[in-house]
Amino acid sequence: MRSSSGRNSSGNNGGSRGGNSGGRGGSSGGRGNYRGAGNNRDDKQGGRPKKPRPEERRYDVGPGATQDGPKSGRGASARGGAKGGPKQGQQRGTGRGRWAPATSREYDARAEERNRERYAGKKDVKLPKTFPGAEQEGERLQKVLARAGYGSRRACEELIEQARVEVNGEIVLEQGKRVDPEKDEVKVDGLTVATQSYQFFSLNKPAGVVSTMEDPDGRQCLGDYVTNRETRLFHVGRLDTETEGVILLTNHGELAHRLTHPKYGVKKTYLAAIVGPIPRDLGKKLKDGIQLEDGYARADHFRVVEQTGKNYLVEVTLHEGRKHIVRRMLAEAGFPVEKLVRTAFGPITLGDQKSGWLRRLSNTEVGMLMQEVDL
Repeated sequence: MRSSSGRNSSGNNGGSRGGNSGGRGGSSGGRGNYRGAGNNRDDKQGGRPKKPRPEERRYDVGPGATQDGPKSGRGASARGGAKGGPKQGQQRGTGRGRWAPATSREYDARAEERNRERYAGKKDVKLPKTFPGAEQEGERLQKVLARAGYGSRRACEELIEQARVEVNGEIVLEQGKRVDPEKDEVKVDGLTVATQSYQFFSLNKPAGVVSTMEDPDGRQCLGDYVTNRETRLFHVGRLDTETEGVILLTNHGELAHRLTHPKYGVKKTYLAAIVGPIPRDLGKKLKDGIQLEDGYARADHFRVVEQTGKNYLVEVTLHEGRKHIVRRMLAEAGFPVEKLVRTAFGPITLGDQKSGWLRRLSNTEVGMLMQEVDL
C-alpha cells in the first residue's frame, strides 16, 4: 500500500512538472500553464473559440468588405457592422425603439416641390388671434394707469373694480379695456390722468434766482435745478427775481398755456411783508381795484395774517399775472413790499417745502391742475 501510494504521488508530481514545463514552453516563459493548457484543450475538444483582443477586432465586416479593409467610406462600423450602429436601410429611431425607413434627398425634394405646387395659387390663411380682444387697437387701461403713476397694475385693476375710473365720461367696470392715450380722456375719481409721459414739478424758488431756464449773463436760473432731467422742462409763468415761492415746471405745453392764460383765471396767493399801520379799508380798496399805469388791478382776497408792532404780514390772492402786479398794487396803495412769497399756484401749495427744493407733483395734484383749466 505504501509503495503504490508513493508511485501514484510521484506520477502525479511528474505530470505536474511536465505540464508546467509544457506551459512554460507554450507561453514563451510564462509562469503558469492554465492559459496555454486551456486554449489547447478548447481547440482540441471543439469548444467555443477564443475571443479576439480589442486591438485584433475587425469592424469592416459589412457588405462589400474585403480582407484589406472596407469597400468605401468610413467602414462598415458606421453602416451597422459594429455593435450599436444603425442597420442597413434604416435611420435613427422615432422613439421607443421604432425605426423609420430612410428616405433619399431626391424623394424629399420631390415631395416639397409637390407641396409648393399644390398651395401656389392659394391665399395666405389668417390665423386666429391668440387671445380675445387682441385685434383691438390701443393699450390696456390698467397699463396706462400704472405708467401714469397710480401704482402697480394689480392696484390699477382694483381701481377699476371699485368703479373709480372712467373713460370718455363712462365708468369702466371690465378689466382689459383698451384705450388710446392720445385721444381718450381717462379720469380717476373725477380727475384727469396725464396718460402720456408728462412731468410736473413744483420748485420753491429762492430769492435771487432768475425765472428763466437759461441766463446769458450767467446768473442762477431755474434751469440749474433741472439739469439732470432727460426731458426738456419749462416754467409756468414767472416770479420776480427777488420774489420767492411756488413756481411750476413741466413739459405739458397745453397745460402751461392754460394755467397762465387770463381766460381761465387761475388764482395765485402771496404773502407780503409791509410796514404799517394799515387802515381797515385796505382790503376793500384792493378788492375794488387799484388804478395802475396799465389798467385796473383787483385782488380776489385780502387778509392780515400776522402783526408785530408796525410790521404786518398780509395775504393777497388774485388771478392776474401781470408783471410785478402785487408789488405795484400795494405800493400804489401806500405800502411798499419788503418781502414777497408766493404760497400757492392754483391748487398747488407751498406747504413745508424748503427753499430751493424741487418735488414731483402727485397724480392728485396734476388732476386738480387739469380740472382747474378744463383739461
